[in-house]
Amino acid sequence: MRADDVRSSFLEFFAARGHRVVPSSPVIPHGDPTLLFTNAGMNQFKDVFLGTGTRDYTRAVNTQKCIRVSGKHNDLEEVGYDTYHHTFFEMLGNWSFGDYYKAEAIAWAWELLTCVWQLPPERLFATVHHTDDESFELWRRHLPDDRILRFGDRDNFWEMGETGPCGPCTEIHYDRTPDCSGRLLVNAGTQQVIEIWNNVFIQYNRTADGALHELPRKHVDTGMGLERITAVLQGKQSNYDTDLFTPLIARLEELSGKRYEQELRSPIGVAMRVMADHVRALSFAIADGALPGNEGRGYVLRRILRRAVRYGRNLGFEQPALYRLVEVLAEIMGSAFPEVREHRQTIERVIRAEEEMFLATLDRGLERFATIAARAKARGERVLSGEDAFLLYDSFGFPLDLTELMAREEGLAVDHAGFERLMAEQRERSRQAQKRYHAEVVVPALEAESEFVGYDTLECESRIVAVEGNAIALAATPFYVESGGQVSDTGTIEVEGETFIVGDVQRVGNAIVHICDRPVPLSLRGSSARARVDAERRWNIQRNHTATHLVHEALRRVLGDHVKQSGSLVAPDRLRFDFSHFGKVTPDQMRQIEQIVNEKILERVPVETRILPIDQARQIPGVKMFFGDKYGDIVRVVVVDEKFSVEFCGGTHVHNTSEIGLFALTDESAIAAGVRRIEAVTGWGLAGYIERLRGAYQEKAAEHAQLTERMHSLERQLDKLRFEQMVAELLPKLLSSARSVGGVRVVTGTVPVQSAEHLRLVAEALRQRLAHGGIGLLAAQLDGKLQLVCAVTDDLAAHYHAGKLVSTIAARLGGKGGGRPTLATAGARDVEQLDAVLSEFPHLVEQWSTHD
Repeated sequence: MRADDVRSSFLEFFAARGHRVVPSSPVIPHGDPTLLFTNAGMNQFKDVFLGTGTRDYTRAVNTQKCIRVSGKHNDLEEVGYDTYHHTFFEMLGNWSFGDYYKAEAIAWAWELLTCVWQLPPERLFATVHHTDDESFELWRRHLPDDRILRFGDRDNFWEMGETGPCGPCTEIHYDRTPDCSGRLLVNAGTQQVIEIWNNVFIQYNRTADGALHELPRKHVDTGMGLERITAVLQGKQSNYDTDLFTPLIARLEELSGKRYEQELRSPIGVAMRVMADHVRALSFAIADGALPGNEGRGYVLRRILRRAVRYGRNLGFEQPALYRLVEVLAEIMGSAFPEVREHRQTIERVIRAEEEMFLATLDRGLERFATIAARAKARGERVLSGEDAFLLYDSFGFPLDLTELMAREEGLAVDHAGFERLMAEQRERSRQAQKRYHAEVVVPALEAESEFVGYDTLECESRIVAVEGNAIALAATPFYVESGGQVSDTGTIEVEGETFIVGDVQRVGNAIVHICDRPVPLSLRGSSARARVDAERRWNIQRNHTATHLVHEALRRVLGDHVKQSGSLVAPDRLRFDFSHFGKVTPDQMRQIEQIVNEKILERVPVETRILPIDQARQIPGVKMFFGDKYGDIVRVVVVDEKFSVEFCGGTHVHNTSEIGLFALTDESAIAAGVRRIEAVTGWGLAGYIERLRGAYQEKAAEHAQLTERMHSLERQLDKLRFEQMVAELLPKLLSSARSVGGVRVVTGTVPVQSAEHLRLVAEALRQRLAHGGIGLLAAQLDGKLQLVCAVTDDLAAHYHAGKLVSTIAARLGGKGGGRPTLATAGARDVEQLDAVLSEFPHLVEQWSTHD
């Protein structure tokens, strides 16, 4: 029975019994900062067990991708040295949320194992909690008393944590001994009698005082390792002998030229098992969006990878080899988990880049370790110092657990506490080195509450609720407090005839505190005040913030789905975006990213903000949220075309992408292993960038031959931006001055443009804004001459011909013209009569007739 058949038959068995087949959640848990990796099938139903969430079904079944390499559940050290522990495994599970309970769970488990999969009953043991008489009696329907064993809390009581939902569990163990004599080996940690299934009965809530209280609803949470049950069903003594692993091991044999050895102490066997196991954990983590790095889950992945690379040296690999297993893994697992197949190339690139980086220092590190170990043995020491372990980490990239592994092979231990002390000292030095030398403003701990109203307005009437030193807290304020990379607003607070300049804003508890340019009299507390944000600065910040959302998606489309935001700066003059990526962004990729962003800007896409319950927000396809971040029940989602960018965000944004103006990338660099940074400018920030480019060009013209075209292109784009913004500001003024003549809106005016073409474009924009029932006559003085444009909406063109209208007007000014019924131009010389003619134009429209 192949592993794929085991998986599908499990799902089909419970689906036939009313269970909803639900997909596996990612191995990178969303919105749960308590977990580095998904380590059990119940993780995605945690809210149901805690009573904070519900589902539209009461029975579920799935196969869950799990990684156990950290925290309470850590199987890393056993991997390779036994036959059944893994860093990555699949957990088959079925759940009842207040529906069926012990009787059904036990009966179905027995039916699946003995009737469907036809395991011999004489090889099965059941364990129950020593107080769980109900489960004991239920098992007596299937097993004799001597095959039902009672154990204590350590083995047969499951708890989510020190408090919360919990309950007894019943486990099913398979006896591999030749004569079925494994009764004394149950829960003894041996492959001879192995646990294959655990049924947890969640019936209590443990309170902080340790007391157990019956839950109003009782749940079932089961888990069965696919790898273990597959080995049992295939009659194998080791999980590594099943079809989940044998193709990987065969590939390692091919690459290394060595034969796999099943003996547990064999260095070759251990190395192949470790590499076959570790490539699974790495591949699934990378496919779900994680990358090796220096912190958190990224560092766990780096440790796993470097452990595999070191074992690869036992097989003679001196060049990257682990990444060459990904193709085989995609063939094994791709049908059940398409993400491994879809992201195969990204997975291979990430693993290969990490292998190359570690291999560059591995040999020298191994030599140094050999010297350190030999020196310790010569001195009769049994423990390697923390200083030596830290040297191997800091200079050669050896994670502590890798040093401990190699030390154990030499019969040595490592001073773990000494290593951690040196690591803490290094972190502190790093923090000190990163501090900026500037005078820090001491923000008082004001006891007040403030409401932020700056999403909808940039100024408001408010009341001063607290004052201390240079600080003012307002009851309501439009000032944004620095968060999510967006810098704080600046502006003014006007109170009782005085104006205080706000240079910074900070949140202190529930108060938004405005740091002013001078001390604020205590007597102003309780006074009315007008808070006014620097509007131009805020708009520039918003342009850059919305641009970061466009950049994030453009990076993913050009570089791959592995790209995740690692940090950002959204300032008025520039933006900075840090992201996970394993190599330099090429110039061609930079151009593609820039083009995608500018195309989305020119599409004039509305920027929509939605306030949604978090569960509903998570269901939006492609929504971006940050792993480990804590979110409330209600979240703010910023949407720029639902098919392009949907992202959790509490910042401020433009209303339409066109308001960004234009976008240009200015720099790309590495800031840490696996983390890159791009910098960019938008809108008016381009002007400063152009000036910098011009200066660089003037200084090094010979070295920057290509800079000229870049500069001119940006200047043309900037001119276009200026013109579009002029039009956006002018049209409302023109429309507000419109006169109604016989049911027709007539607009006249002079326009400060630089060319006849721009005048024509303004007239056409006016015509579009009028939409229907409108006529416009616009004029401009260019080089001492008059240029005129008449625009008529489509519905009036049959009665008011723009060409004839403008020709008549031009004749009065000593000129001539003509054109289409909807848009026509003319030239004239009599500048002095222009105002009078414009004033008379509504009367001409009133009298006009299209008849000759």
